Amino acid sequence: MEQFDTLPKLLIRNARTWPKEAAIREKEYGIWQTYSWSDYLENVTAFALGLRELGFQQGDKLGIIGDNRPQLYWSMAAAQSLRGMPVPLYQDSGVQEVEYVLNHAEVKIVVAEDQEQVDKLLVLKDQLLHVEKIIYDDARGLRNYNSSFLLSFADVQHIGREVKQKEPDLFETLVALGNAEDLAIIPYTSGTTANPKGVMLTHANLISAARLFMQVQPIDNRDELMAYLPMAWIGDHLLSHVFSSVSGATANCPEGPRTVQRDIMEIGPTFLFAPPRIWENLISQTQVKIEDADWVKRSLANYFLSLGMRVAEKQMQGKSIPWRERVLYQIGEPLVYGPLRDHLGLRRNRFALTAGAAVAPEILLFFRGLGVNFKQLWAMTETSALGTLHRDGDVRAETVGPPVPGVEVKLSEEGELLVRGPNVSQGYLKNPEATRETWQDGWLCTGDAAVLEPDGHIVIVDRIQDVSKLMDGTVFAPQYIENKLKFSPYIKEAVALGDGESFVSVMINIDLEVVSSWAEKQRIPFGGYVDLSQKPEVYDLVHREVKKMNATLPSALRVRRFLMLHKELDPDDAEITRTRKIRRGFITEKYAGIQEALYGDSSEVVVNARLTYEDGRIAEVERALRIEDVELANTTSQLRQ
Repeated sequence: MEQFDTLPKLLIRNARTWPKEAAIREKEYGIWQTYSWSDYLENVTAFALGLRELGFQQGDKLGIIGDNRPQLYWSMAAAQSLRGMPVPLYQDSGVQEVEYVLNHAEVKIVVAEDQEQVDKLLVLKDQLLHVEKIIYDDARGLRNYNSSFLLSFADVQHIGREVKQKEPDLFETLVALGNAEDLAIIPYTSGTTANPKGVMLTHANLISAARLFMQVQPIDNRDELMAYLPMAWIGDHLLSHVFSSVSGATANCPEGPRTVQRDIMEIGPTFLFAPPRIWENLISQTQVKIEDADWVKRSLANYFLSLGMRVAEKQMQGKSIPWRERVLYQIGEPLVYGPLRDHLGLRRNRFALTAGAAVAPEILLFFRGLGVNFKQLWAMTETSALGTLHRDGDVRAETVGPPVPGVEVKLSEEGELLVRGPNVSQGYLKNPEATRETWQDGWLCTGDAAVLEPDGHIVIVDRIQDVSKLMDGTVFAPQYIENKLKFSPYIKEAVALGDGESFVSVMINIDLEVVSSWAEKQRIPFGGYVDLSQKPEVYDLVHREVKKMNATLPSALRVRRFLMLHKELDPDDAEITRTRKIRRGFITEKYAGIQEALYGDSSEVVVNARLTYEDGRIAEVERALRIEDVELANTTSQLRQ
């Protein structure tokens, strides 16, 4: 027990070291409920012993599906205490995704948050080959569900507490049997090109990741973390479970997905971790609120935000800040920067991180311009959500920082980033072929095309399979252009095309909430997403945003044609993953007709649009999508070759 080489051993240590300090909070019915480390341990103990009575043993898998709730984190810890493995699933997964993961992992028991998740599992009951029990937390709506297949979380804990009364030392005895090389969790990858793969991560992998991170960016029991990201994403597990266990920091679960921003404002986390899409949404919300303000406030905000980004860029480049800009920046602190940080819940923030996908430099500059210590981290599920990290005083917009201590990197002959370290998984569950392909000579082949700078910083170009060339040989990285476009509040998703073509074109998803608000102010009538996306005024709006982005690109990479898609890219349609990564191969095949039109002479392309009316009726209609040519500065008027 003295080595604290597993997460359950760290839990016992925390309960002894900080018995009364907050371990986790949950907002319920508008009130924050706090559980101390001793409360945390008691709940985990009761549930673990209850699971054991239900037949859960070493090596078994526990499925977990639902929003962030203390009970679901306790379930994870309980499974680990019995030397079993939690297998978290995305709460918005469809039944086919759920069936695949539960069967592939051979999950024995599933913990489901509420009726919605229970219903999903009951539909699949006959197809789930290994599931013996479903345990639910929220009993609302489940009163008339009579089945021995179902148990409540409270009932399982009751069983466990009875066991503890008879054998008070049993839990600690079981935990002591665990060791660092036991599997701690099996998260599944997002599956951008095929079925998701189960990544086998040990306690040593996860605890090493936390300790290596803390060598660069210290965290302790005074820190407040937000447990709001999908529990199936390894980033949430590292943040909300591992970081909290290793450092003693407090995890805070919001009331629900729709209250996250308000709950972040109330807590004021000292450390906020989010994928780019969250930061993009925050910027979009901020830009919309600024546009809604009166002329004076709008002018002040736009001026000082622009100033802040210029100052941040000079700071990162090591350039001196002219005295006039320093003075103006100080004036902007009480007028704009401070109030905005407070509005975004960043008033107590010591540092903020983004990871999970490439981020546009403009996003990093925006937050650093606000005075937020905003940095990038590169990682994969296979690296326990840790690989590289910007250091304070050495943050660069185009890089993801150097590797953390203990992690080694190099490039293959093809320019692929290779990684090894104590945080790196040793393989995929029940997939030896993929394991052999991905781990070679002790190195993890990441699939990312990268550049290693002389001082150790790493530039991630794109997925190596997506990096291609235009017809003239210009290297083309679609993700770079897509991320720059998504800095616009009006653009939610973008798919850049150009492999083997003479120029770059883009398929765009508008942000329905932002653009519909804009349209209402412009008194533009519309009848839903399909109609709004094809309005001439909306095309003009997006055209201006594309031209603005083009001004920051080399001439060869500027977007020359675009269209607005008739539907939002949707994980349920397999177009993007649950973490909103583009399934590029699938989209290229599905929208081949659109791509052909973008590189032809047509000014529009006809597609079949699926419309869902408010009364639930669904209709298929043909829709002509307009193709827009983009005016380019310093180029000939002939756009298509």
